[in-house]
Amino acid sequence: MSKTYLCIQRSAPGGSPGLSPAQMEAIYSKFHNWKEKFQDNIVDLGGMLGDGRVVREEGATDGPFVESKEVIGGYMIIKAETMEKAVQVAHESPGVHAGSSVEVREIVIPDHD
Repeated sequence: MSKTYLCIQRSAPGGSPGLSPAQMEAIYSKFHNWKEKFQDNIVDLGGMLGDGRVVREEGATDGPFVESKEVIGGYMIIKAETMEKAVQVAHESPGVHAGSSVEVREIVIPDHD
């Protein structure tokens, strides 16, 4: 039975350095190859995340990562039989490169019966 995992894209503040057209083409090629290889694991390619708010009991504040050393830039949802397979899918994604990482977390849905 497959489990569902949330993959959170993290990178250093300030973004990536400018890339040449050839470097961009290589990234797109890697992305398409990865997407084809893991098409059965990809549930939602997700997207980039914009500004957000942190909601607490006392209200909502800007954030969520004002003092963070990393920026959360995007997410995707995948399915895999094991955490190891989910990590493999994330590790081979274009989101993992120098200065950028992907955090993988299993989505556990409580049984309310």
